Amino acid sequence: MSNVPGPPAPPSPESRIHGCLLGGALGDSLGYAIEFDSITAIRGRFGEAGLRDFEALDGGSHFSDDTQMTLYTVDGLVEALEWANSGVGADANACLWLAYLRWLDTQGVPAPEQAPRPQPRWIDEQPVLRHRRAPGNACLSGLATGEMGTVYRPVNPESKGCGTVMRSAPFGLIPHIPAESVYKLSADAASLTHGHPSARQSAGVFSLLIHSLIQGHSLAEAAQAAVQHVESDAEAAPELRERLAAAVRLAGHGGADAATRPVLSPEDLVSELGEGWVAEEALAVGLYAVLATAPGASPAGTSAPQQAADPEEHFKAAIALAINHSGDSDSTGSIAGNILGAYYGEECLPADWLGALEAPDVIRGMASQLVSVTTA
Repeated sequence: MSNVPGPPAPPSPESRIHGCLLGGALGDSLGYAIEFDSITAIRGRFGEAGLRDFEALDGGSHFSDDTQMTLYTVDGLVEALEWANSGVGADANACLWLAYLRWLDTQGVPAPEQAPRPQPRWIDEQPVLRHRRAPGNACLSGLATGEMGTVYRPVNPESKGCGTVMRSAPFGLIPHIPAESVYKLSADAASLTHGHPSARQSAGVFSLLIHSLIQGHSLAEAAQAAVQHVESDAEAAPELRERLAAAVRLAGHGGADAATRPVLSPEDLVSELGEGWVAEEALAVGLYAVLATAPGASPAGTSAPQQAADPEEHFKAAIALAINHSGDSDSTGSIAGNILGAYYGEECLPADWLGALEAPDVIRGMASQLVSVTTA
């Protein structure tokens, strides 16, 4: 009989859901501390390696509108699934719109008279979600119209800000539905606030990537599937196709020099993939950070492969790479955290980081609600 241990058991669905939401909040919170800082300013505060740990923040950090809206996405999905589980059909996008209107109220922005008045739910009772944390202009203005935006009747038709991508991980956490349904749910919900094709397509692709990880695929497999989806879509925005392919290529997945390709510097990261303020850039930076720091990737400025010690070390390295640049650090950090939390489950989340996280009980509360309606 062999004494060689078998492969580790995959994370449970519950662990993946909690890991995705908590991981996203951790990346968001660390990145929020430097969101509007240049890489020069970041290095001036934290040293050449930048911000790498919550211990460097004397006053701690809050999560931003990224986590707020992600949790409200969960709430909209939970309501739709509660209706479905009781045998009553409900318009999922209408449930999400009502959830986002309740988020809008937490930001002190009144909806016009013609907008519906949603009934309050548990999430609305949480004081921490009523703070204004630099919400995106398109999210606010799109909802403040009081009109339910659609692909065919878009609000903010020219906007492709990352406010769609950073809230869309929860769509990928719903098991037992086809990938095309995941994509449609996510893209339709993005259209509630952003009308540009890249905004909704980037959100849909991000949700597909999370869904692929939940189904048990590897990071590389999920990334390649995302690229293939975009490349096979004749209507895909060219900038999304370009940025996504570049993220995978630059991370060393493909090409003769894949095994020795160095990790990009913060300056080169922005030059190659963008600052992350718009949807396709935020997705590309977050995905690149995850892939470039995965086991077998090369450390920054070197040509020698480096094996990440364990899931927790991979998480820390990916978040550090995702946030330390002159750009939208909280959104790129939250996307990287969502991806790794969905892949590894809670195993990758550093205990000391969780100890510094704002309102983890609220995040776990929403995760538990999603677990209860999807895994019963």
